[in-house]
Amino acid sequence: MKNFFRHLFSPGKIEPGNHVCSFNEQQEQEEDVEFISHGVKTVDLGKIIGSVGKYYDFDSQFRPKKHISGKRFTDIKRAMRDGKYLPPVKLYQIRDGYYVLDGNHRVAAAKELGRFDIQAKVVELLSAKNTMENLLYIEKKKFCEKTGLSEKIDLTEVGKYNFLEKQIKNHKNHLTNISGKENDFKKAALDWYNTIYIPLTTIISNGDLIKYFPKRSVADLYTYIAYHHWERTSNRRYGIGIDRLIPKSMEAFRTAMLEKSTPDYPEMKRTITAFIMIDINTSTEIKVIDKLFDMDEVQEVHSVHGAIDILVKIVLRRDFLASDAEIIAEFVDQRIRKISGINRTQTIIPGISKVKKGFMV
Repeated sequence: MKNFFRHLFSPGKIEPGNHVCSFNEQQEQEEDVEFISHGVKTVDLGKIIGSVGKYYDFDSQFRPKKHISGKRFTDIKRAMRDGKYLPPVKLYQIRDGYYVLDGNHRVAAAKELGRFDIQAKVVELLSAKNTMENLLYIEKKKFCEKTGLSEKIDLTEVGKYNFLEKQIKNHKNHLTNISGKENDFKKAALDWYNTIYIPLTTIISNGDLIKYFPKRSVADLYTYIAYHHWERTSNRRYGIGIDRLIPKSMEAFRTAMLEKSTPDYPEMKRTITAFIMIDINTSTEIKVIDKLFDMDEVQEVHSVHGAIDILVKIVLRRDFLASDAEIIAEFVDQRIRKISGINRTQTIIPGISKVKKGFMV
């Protein structure tokens, strides 16, 4: 398989000048590969770095060179701008880079129009070559598949994704203990990411600690600090006060971050807005309105005329382990419907919302 693509897609004479990366040249550096079809998926245009057979027709920014920027390219760009259907392009993937097998003009047009992504049928070439780059890529790939997290956690050292997975397993057990019910691993991973990983990496970034480690990532520093602070509990100082900012256990750190009143970590401050229409015994209207208004989660209470008696706006804090519907249902059942005088309720969850700045009721 090593030279299969080189012979099949040999481009012949190549024009001088800059061009996108050659898939054939990259593929030659890999040993036997496993082909994995991912079907149709959305691909970041910035990660499409080369072409299988026409890399010499496009410059390094994937702009078509003069000899091919004719009517076909113009027609594709117009169709894309007008929102007409175009079939997914076909891409080969080698680690984090993508190479165009079919659809070079569509990729170039999408980039020129300022698009961020494109629909593509992707076949990944997973190399068997035993290099640090491949080992790290495979480890990251398995971690993302198991946790359901995005590919934003970039580590540079093999074995560290396993450390993060162990953290998530421990966190899952902790959540199970405090909730009394088994938690899904991917939900626990999302909670860990938003309430532990993001706050600590925010502290690291705000402290500008990364400038002292130019070849490392913020994720590398997270694993280093988390290991020494929570696993070994060693007395290390990091120069930006992290040793004083974070407790000596991961879960204590999570609790401290959740209790912060300042909006330092917006990922942890997500809220849900809902409107509740309430039918009541009219003789108890004033008492019901007062009890509703006393709730911290209730922002507005309105007595209205028509099929319902009271309209309430609530804002609830987002729980990463439950769906919006579950959180709202629990609040309505356990808080709203417990008020004497309420006959029935109906909840509306807004889809698209627009609120004028500074608007006051």
